[in-house]
Amino acid sequence: MEKKQHIAIFTTASLPWLTGTSVNPLFRAAYLAKDDDRKVTLVIPWLKLKDQEHVFPNNITFSSPSEQEKYVRQWLEERSGLRSSFTIRFYPGRFSIHKRSILALGDITEVISDDEADVAVLEEPEHLTWYHHGKRWKIKFRLVIGVVHTNYLEYVRREKNGLLQAFLLEYVNGWVVDIYCHKVIRLSAATQDLPRSVVCNVHGVNPRFLDIGMKKREEQQNGNQAFTKGAYYIGKMVWSKGYKELLKLLRDNQNELTGLDVDLYGSGEDSDQVEEAAKKLDITVRVHPGRDHGDPLFHDYKVFLNPSTTDVVCTTTAEALAMGKIVVCANHPSNDFFKQFPNCRTYEDDKGFVHETRKALQDEPSPLTDAQRHELSWEAATKRFLKSVQLDVPVKELTKSPSKLFMSTSLDLRRNLVDASALIHYVGTGFFSTPPDEEQCKEVGLSIPSGKQSLPSRKWFNFM
Repeated sequence: MEKKQHIAIFTTASLPWLTGTSVNPLFRAAYLAKDDDRKVTLVIPWLKLKDQEHVFPNNITFSSPSEQEKYVRQWLEERSGLRSSFTIRFYPGRFSIHKRSILALGDITEVISDDEADVAVLEEPEHLTWYHHGKRWKIKFRLVIGVVHTNYLEYVRREKNGLLQAFLLEYVNGWVVDIYCHKVIRLSAATQDLPRSVVCNVHGVNPRFLDIGMKKREEQQNGNQAFTKGAYYIGKMVWSKGYKELLKLLRDNQNELTGLDVDLYGSGEDSDQVEEAAKKLDITVRVHPGRDHGDPLFHDYKVFLNPSTTDVVCTTTAEALAMGKIVVCANHPSNDFFKQFPNCRTYEDDKGFVHETRKALQDEPSPLTDAQRHELSWEAATKRFLKSVQLDVPVKELTKSPSKLFMSTSLDLRRNLVDASALIHYVGTGFFSTPPDEEQCKEVGLSIPSGKQSLPSRKWFNFM
């Protein structure tokens, strides 16, 4: 029998942490696994209890990986109705308070056995490879695909000495991605250009948001008032997630926006400061704790205000459009995908923001057509993913051509340069990477590391 294609999806976060790198790779795994000719494994981080307590909301913690797996599968089924016909495996991780993200520990390629290794998808490839100290991804897997979720350069620019940090990070990102990935998908042009990359939005919308939008369309077609509330914004409540831009726009244009009411929903490190800033405005801005965007509380809002420019493709913007709302957002590369929808209104400056916001509150949203609904779906996103990395066509074997000596020599030279870069990275990460402890290895079913750092064998460098 012909061997099934095996896709292993490695990501940097997991539920119940509701972040893009938790939710989107989960849906990608579920929709790729709908094809019975394909085997899919989702590989997610396993955190020690103290890190779980810091990361997961509502005091949710797990005593074992199997307990967290049950939670993840139940969450997916409740929100999509999908049969989770894919495997879930865990790698040891730790939460970095300074970076506000989860870092992998040890060689996480070991989670997938050599006989299963076929296609690897690295969700946030730069993040997963900054400290990678183990087997070469390109050696372990036939094809390594990076999916860039986060505009790290934009976040870094907002920090102290941000321009210098961003300059260095841009180089490091390009370096590690070149070493470890065959192909890269950038969700939008808001991210830095990377080697062998294409720009394509390969994310879809949770089906329940499309269901909400369908009900709203039916209400509109029946002549009922489908949207009875005004404007809102939802997102993790940290300044870099659009709150700084939104509150500045509201503050600087209070006279032109007299009578405007805005509700902000979110939880995060900057919640108290956001609430303080909102109280100083003359217009009404109410601040609420974070909630699930699919909550019935949000169904009747008509206008979603999202001035954020740090997102690559904003999940909540896609969800708002799927629910049939009007979205007012910045004319920015991160929003290029959304411009095809009539309910997406973009602005260039303060004057444009005021105009589009006031007009959106007066207008009735255009009901989504079936074609527009499909474009937002995970079915369409999965097709875009497979096409962009040519997994929708048979794999062709590469053969050497003796007549193309110069091309062959150039390719060998490039391989030698990449090999040298890989060696430097491997040795360097030996000083900075943190090995997992014995307990974490046992919990996720990995061999216990010896604690010794060694140079890679010659086989580590060879291209397959």
